[in-house]
Amino acid sequence: MNFLNKILSTDIKKRRWLSVALTILLAGPLTVWGIYGIGEYGIALFILTPLLIGLASTILFGYNRTITYKESRNIAFLTLIVFSLGLMVFAIEGLICIAMAAPIAVLLTLLGSFFGHEIISKTPNSSASMILIVMASIPTMAFIEKEQEPHLSSVVTSIVINASPETVWKNVVEFPELEAPTEFIFKTGIAYPINAKIEGSGVGAVRHCNFTTGSFVEPVTVWDESKLLKFDVVEQPEPMKEISFWDIDAPHLHDYFVSKQGQFKLTALPNGQTKLEGTTWYYHNIKPALYWRPWSNFIIHQIHERVLNHIKVNSEEK
Repeated sequence: MNFLNKILSTDIKKRRWLSVALTILLAGPLTVWGIYGIGEYGIALFILTPLLIGLASTILFGYNRTITYKESRNIAFLTLIVFSLGLMVFAIEGLICIAMAAPIAVLLTLLGSFFGHEIISKTPNSSASMILIVMASIPTMAFIEKEQEPHLSSVVTSIVINASPETVWKNVVEFPELEAPTEFIFKTGIAYPINAKIEGSGVGAVRHCNFTTGSFVEPVTVWDESKLLKFDVVEQPEPMKEISFWDIDAPHLHDYFVSKQGQFKLTALPNGQTKLEGTTWYYHNIKPALYWRPWSNFIIHQIHERVLNHIKVNSEEK
């Protein structure tokens, strides 16, 4: 790394910003390639990239000088912040997606800064090779992940309604305009349901569940009146509208969160009540699933609750 001696200033302020800039020059093109070239949102992007940001910025800032763990953390987080701002400024990502990814990004950036500090403190001669290894692992992992098939998941939400299954059924098949949401999640750009219409009746009828970003087109596959309505999803709108300086059309807004099927199950209860269960089967091409599935499940539950509560109100009206 002798060439670094020529470009890294001994002035701390200059070196700090040069370390940030050089790290972004390493991570930025790999990020753009992974998203737009390889078409993968996964471990390469959400784990290895922040790891690289923490590792490289710490090594560059601490090269041939002694730095503390606090300085390592500070330069790593400064680089992550500038990198994230760059994603928004260049219309690669929006504020909400960056906020959702922030917890895992912060954790991995911190881990990278720790590794970087250990490397420059104990094995400084391996600094360049370690940066190159992590850089090479990013596209490699993206190509590996791209070949993996997504797994179908389901989310079930239920509610008890003080009305008969026959009454509830009428409000399940289609329902009028919902009131404006009060939940914070829907004020961030996440799409939410507005109303539902149906063309025809019985198996083969086509239900349209209209969201703020467009319509879910749902041909009915099971029509067991007052008991079960099940449908496939053959078309769906964007899952959200990004908060950004620009009109962002990020790849993850298309075919990375895919709803496959849905159903409403009605169960008669004592005293004329009805238990209504809403189920969505979906998959997403965003990894790691261990991190992103809870986000998806939470949002789907919020959508379910909005619809089920609306059906409850309409069904219980006298």
